[in-house]
Amino acid sequence: MAVTGHRHTNERLQANLAAVEATLAGLFDAIDRQLAAAGGQPVPVRLCNLLAEGIDQTTARLALARGWQLDAVLPFGRALNVAINLHPASEAAARGLIAGALPGDPAEAARVQAIDDLLARAQVFELAERDAEIAALYLASLAQPADFERRRAFEMQANDRVTLAGRIMIERADLLVAVWDGQVSNLPGGTGHTIVGALDIGTPVLLVDPGAPDEWTVLTRPEEVATRPAHDPARLAALVAPALAGAGEGQAALSADQPSGKSRVWSLYRAIENGLGGKLASGSAAAHDPLAAVRALAGADQRQVDGIATSILPQFAWADGVSSWLSDAYRSGMCLNFVLAALAVVIGAAYLPLGLAEAKWLFAGAELLLLLLIVGVTMLGKRQDWHARWFATRRVAEYLRHAPIMLLLGSFRPAGKWPRIEGNEWPEVHARHCLRAVGLPQLALSHDYLRTVLRQVLLPHVEGQRDYHRAKAARLQRVDHRLDHLAERLFSMAILSVSLYLLLKLGAVLGLLPYAWPAGASMWLTFFGIAFPTLGASIAGVRFFADFDRFSAISQVSAEKFAAVGERIELLLAGPDAAITFGPVSDLAHAVDEIVMEELENWQAIFSGKHIALPA
Repeated sequence: MAVTGHRHTNERLQANLAAVEATLAGLFDAIDRQLAAAGGQPVPVRLCNLLAEGIDQTTARLALARGWQLDAVLPFGRALNVAINLHPASEAAARGLIAGALPGDPAEAARVQAIDDLLARAQVFELAERDAEIAALYLASLAQPADFERRRAFEMQANDRVTLAGRIMIERADLLVAVWDGQVSNLPGGTGHTIVGALDIGTPVLLVDPGAPDEWTVLTRPEEVATRPAHDPARLAALVAPALAGAGEGQAALSADQPSGKSRVWSLYRAIENGLGGKLASGSAAAHDPLAAVRALAGADQRQVDGIATSILPQFAWADGVSSWLSDAYRSGMCLNFVLAALAVVIGAAYLPLGLAEAKWLFAGAELLLLLLIVGVTMLGKRQDWHARWFATRRVAEYLRHAPIMLLLGSFRPAGKWPRIEGNEWPEVHARHCLRAVGLPQLALSHDYLRTVLRQVLLPHVEGQRDYHRAKAARLQRVDHRLDHLAERLFSMAILSVSLYLLLKLGAVLGLLPYAWPAGASMWLTFFGIAFPTLGASIAGVRFFADFDRFSAISQVSAEKFAAVGERIELLLAGPDAAITFGPVSDLAHAVDEIVMEELENWQAIFSGKHIALPA
C-alpha cells in the first residue's frame, strides 16, 4: 500500500484528526483480517510513503504496530528532508538541520526524533543526488524570504523531487490510501496530484475525506475524482483480492517443472531454425555481470544486490530454462505433426511405383502408424498443457529478465500496467511478489551511482538486446525465405512431374514416342505428383504455423526501439553529472520495460490461439 495525505496543519484534518486515525486503523485491521482469512502462503504487507509529518507518519506507526514492512521514499537526503519538513524560521536554523544538528527547541527536537525513529525501522530510499543544488535554493529562499523568485525557484525544484518520490511510491502499490480534502489537485507532489497520478497508471485509490472519514470511497478512474462514487465497504475486499490472486501458485508451478536443457526428442523446431537460419551467436552481454560494478560502489545496498543475485537471477534462469524446454516441445511437436502427416501420405502411396499392390497393407499399416503418432503427439501436448505452460513461464522469465535494472533504481512497473490474462494471473502476481521481496534500495542516490547503473547495467543490457534482436530478425527472415523457397521448389517439381507424364502421353498419342514410355513412367510420376505437393504443403504449414516472418518483424521493431534507447543513454552519459538525475535515468529504465512488454504482447497475440492440434 502507498499512503498520501495532508499534514496536521490542514484545517479539516485538525478538526477531525481522531476520527480519521480511527478510520485508518479500522481499514488496516480489515485488510489484516482479509489476509488471515485467505489462508495459504502468507502475503507480506508493505506500506510505503514519504514520511512527511501528518498522515504519512500516522500510518507509518499504524503499519509498524501491525508488523507490516515500512518503506520510506524520501524526496531528498535524510538531513535535507528533515530541514525542509520542519520549516525552520531562519537560514541559520536550516543550516544546522542540514548539518545534522538537533534544534535547541525541545518541541522541534522531538519532531526530528520522531522522524529518525521511523527511519530507523524503515527501508529507506533517498533521492539525494540533487541535494547540494536543492539545499542552496532552500537556503537562498530563507535568507531572503521576501524574494518571490527565490522562493518560487526552490518550491518548483522541491515539488519536482516530491513528485518523483510519489511516483516511486505509487508504482509499487496495489492500492493508494489517500486522506484528502478535495481542494487542490494540480499542485505537483501534493496529495491531490498524487491521487490523479495513481489513477492515471491504474492504481486504485481508497479516498478518505477528513471531513467525513467514515464515508470513505474507492476511485479507480481519474474521472471519479470529481464524481466520487458512493461509500461501499465491500469494495475494500475487492481492492485487496487482486494482490492475493495466485499468491504462492507461481512458486509451485515453477517448481513442478524442471528445465531439461536441450531435448533430442523435441529438437525439430530448433533444427529447422539452426539448419536454415544458422545458429544465433551469444552476445557479449550474456557474460556481462550487471551487478559487479554496482556492488563495488561505496554506499551501494549490498543487501539488495545480494537479493537480486540469489533470488531474482536464479528464478529468471529457472523460468527461462523451463520455458525454453516447453517452447521446444510445443513447437517441435506441431512441426513434427506436419512432417508426419506428409510422410503418411507419401508412404501410403509408395506401393504404386514399387509395384507392390499386393503388399499395400504393409504401406497402409505404416501410414496408420504415422497417423497414430500424430494423434499421440497431439494428445501428449494437450495433456501436459505445453502451450499454456510455455506462455506462463515465458511471461515470468521476461518480467524478471530486466528486473535488476528497475530494482537498482527503485522503479517498478505499476500494478495497473501489468498484462491481465483472465484465469491465469499467477505469472504476473509471482513476478510482482518476487520483485517486491527484494525491496527498495536502501541508499542515498548519488550521481556516481546513477552513472554506474546507466553505463554498467542499463547500457550493456540495451546493447545486448538490440544486437540479439537484430540477429534474430535476420535469422528468422532467412528461415522464412528458405522454407518458402523449398516449398516453391517442391510444388514446381510436382508441376514438372505431372507435365512430364502428360508430355509423354501426348508424344505416344502423336506417334512420336513409344506407348511403353508413359505406361512405364506413370506410376512413378503419379507418386511424385502426390509426394512433392504433399511435402511442399507440409513445409508451408510449418512456415505459417511458426510465423517466422512476423516474428522477424517484431524482433526488428524491438531492435530499433532498443537502439533508440541506447542512443538516449549515450547522450545522457556524454553530458555533465548534474544532468544524470533520477528522473531521466528512471525514464530510460521504464522505456526498456515498455519495449519488453510490447514485444511480449505481440508475441502472445500471434501464438495465443495456436494450440497444438492435428494438422488437418
